[in-house]
Amino acid sequence: MLIKRMKKLTGIDPKSWEHPADKAALSALKQMKGIDELVRNLVSITTERSLKLMVLASAVKVTQNQYARLHTILADVVDVFDWGYTPNLFVTQSPFWNAGVLGVKEPFIIIHSAMLQGCEDAEIAAVIGHEMGHIMSGHALYKTLVYLLANISLNFIPMGDILVGPIKAALFEWNRKSELSADRAGLLAVQNADTNFNLLMKMAGAGDLNQVNINEFFYQAQEYENQKTLLDSIHKVLNQLWQSHPYPVIRLQELKTWEASGGYQSILEGNYKKRGAGNENVQEDVKGAYEYYQDSVKKGDDPVSNIFNNVGEGLEKAAESIGEKLRDILGNNG
Repeated sequence: MLIKRMKKLTGIDPKSWEHPADKAALSALKQMKGIDELVRNLVSITTERSLKLMVLASAVKVTQNQYARLHTILADVVDVFDWGYTPNLFVTQSPFWNAGVLGVKEPFIIIHSAMLQGCEDAEIAAVIGHEMGHIMSGHALYKTLVYLLANISLNFIPMGDILVGPIKAALFEWNRKSELSADRAGLLAVQNADTNFNLLMKMAGAGDLNQVNINEFFYQAQEYENQKTLLDSIHKVLNQLWQSHPYPVIRLQELKTWEASGGYQSILEGNYKKRGAGNENVQEDVKGAYEYYQDSVKKGDDPVSNIFNNVGEGLEKAAESIGEKLRDILGNNG
C-alpha cells in the first residue's frame, strides 16, 4: 500500500460534496438554448473514440506493468469512493502541471509527467481523486466540450469565432467552478487537508516545500481576496476569463473554508447522501442552484459581477445559432 488506508465512503453520492457555485453555474449553462445541440454535434464531429485513440498513440497507459505505483493509487482512490467504474489513466509528456478528464460514455484521466516528478504519492492520490470527482459528478461531457472548443477550429461556420466566444466564456466560467467541487473530492480521496494545501502551493510554484510556509500562503490568498476596488475587480475578471482553473490561492481559500465549515468532517463521519437513495427532487435542486447563481451575481461583493448579470439571453442566442448552423452543415453532408 503506497498511501495510508482511507475511510471508505460507501455508496457516496457526489452531490454530498459538490460546491454550490459548480451546481449553479452548470444548471445555468444547461438552461442555455442550443447548448445540448452544440454538445451533440461537436462530440459527433470528434468522437470519444477519436480522442481515446489519440491518447493511446501519444501517452503511456497505466497498467499493473506500466506505472504500477499509479495503478495501485488509482485502485485505492476508486475504492475510497466505492465507485463501480475504474477509468483508464494515461501519463502524457508535458512540462506543465496539469491533469484532466476526457470522454463521454467511458471517461478517462490524463496526468502530465511534470506532476509525477514533483509530487509525493499522497499528492498524486489527491490529483487522481480530483479527477474522479469530475467523473462521478458527470463533468466529463462538458469537460470534453471545453477541450473541443479550445482545440478545434470552427472556421467552417460563418462567423464561428464570433459566435463561439460567449459560449466558451460561459463554459470556462462553469469549468472553473467545477474545479472547486473536484478539489473537495481530492480532499476526500486522501483525507488529509495538509496534503491538498501543499499540492495547491506546489501548483503555484513551491517546488521545494522546505523553502515556503503554508501560513504565509494563506496570508497571500487573503491579500488577493482583499483587493476589491473596481479596477482590481476588472483585472480579476479579465485575468481569469480564459483560464481553465481558478487561481491556486482561490482554490486554497475555498477548500479551507469547506474543511473549516464541518462539511468535510461530517462526510467522514458517514453523514452524506447515498447514490440511488431517491429522496431528491431533481427539478427543485436545479431550480435552487440556478436561483443561487443569479442571487450570488446580484449580491456579490465584486462590483464587476453586475456586468454579467444580463448576459444569459445573449449566450442562449449564440448557442442556439451555433447549434442550428452545425445541424444544417451536418444535414447537408449526411
